[in-house]
Amino acid sequence: MGRGKGGLIIRGNSFLVDFYYRGERFRPALPGLLASKKAHRKTAEDILTQIQADISKGAFNLATYFPDHPKAKRFRRGSDIKISVKLKQWLERKHRTLEATTWNLYKSAIAYHLIPEFGEHSLADLTANQVRTWMDTLNLSSTTINNALIPLRAILTEAYEDGLIDKNTLARISNLPRRTPEPDPFTREEMEEILRACMGEIRNLFAFAFWTGLRSSELIALKWKDINLKKGTAFIRHVRTRTGDKDRPKNQSSIRTLELLPPARAILEAQAKITGTGDHVFRNPYTGHPWKDSGKLRKAWDRIIKKSNVRYRKPYNTRHTFASLMLSSGAPPMWVATQMGHKDWGMIRKVYGRWLPDVDTQIQDKISFLWARYGHTEVASG
Repeated sequence: MGRGKGGLIIRGNSFLVDFYYRGERFRPALPGLLASKKAHRKTAEDILTQIQADISKGAFNLATYFPDHPKAKRFRRGSDIKISVKLKQWLERKHRTLEATTWNLYKSAIAYHLIPEFGEHSLADLTANQVRTWMDTLNLSSTTINNALIPLRAILTEAYEDGLIDKNTLARISNLPRRTPEPDPFTREEMEEILRACMGEIRNLFAFAFWTGLRSSELIALKWKDINLKKGTAFIRHVRTRTGDKDRPKNQSSIRTLELLPPARAILEAQAKITGTGDHVFRNPYTGHPWKDSGKLRKAWDRIIKKSNVRYRKPYNTRHTFASLMLSSGAPPMWVATQMGHKDWGMIRKVYGRWLPDVDTQIQDKISFLWARYGHTEVASG
């Protein structure tokens, strides 16, 4: 081959291969081959022929032939990059933008599921069948599996958009359908058994949960500055996670003004005698400080349920209990939705439909009747 475009170029005593790749012209030198040696020329021609064949097949990788080329990194292919490397890079990048709890969730999924299973594969090697097989072997909830797919889906989407891979394997993988468990609220008798197994501040806390439907993260973040006992309202705007109080929940609808029903109001009046001079409404009586996170509250709940001999359900079922009790008492579904922090009553209809009565009644009258009927058994004061 002679000098010029699309062939070998002799410069001094070196061979340069001349070719076009992705719209750019390349003329790198072939290290170790001398133009003065006939045998080396044949080797250079063979290398050029192989480069041209790889380009025509779409299999060319600049870094394979010329790893030290300044453009090798930019023109690398998905076959060069391990999934573990991209996952770690993605996780590091997301550290600045994600909530700590969300970031830790992805960190755990990457460390315990994705890297052990796919880490040694390259971006280009991963197949849809491998991912489906892996999903079938996991003894995890649909939500957990779907969350684990988020980092993997993200790096493959980025790789496809950057031209590192020719197709996005996960584009053909759908999320698993979420199986929303049927609400399993406590009966009024079970609720009383649970509260009888509590003492002091713990009793007030869980009674307040039953009568407001607050999430655990909202309950332990509640502050006295957001309570107006005279008006009978509580402004819900904080959540408490492992990293402390957050200024706002994830969903805008979760920021709401809660109407305190007679039982909830009476509980706060009693609780004010215990923590009214402090910041948080409810504190951990075992430490004297605000609850660190809902995980600590869960441990206290587990002990109480065991003591009460009531069939175990998670603390979240206090929220289900509130919804079922209100709806069964004739509360308007939209009012219940607002109290619970839903943007509309569609979720109420979908999840709690079997508690919806045929005829509405006045909610305050209904709750006052319940309050009078069962007595002030929920309240503990200092």
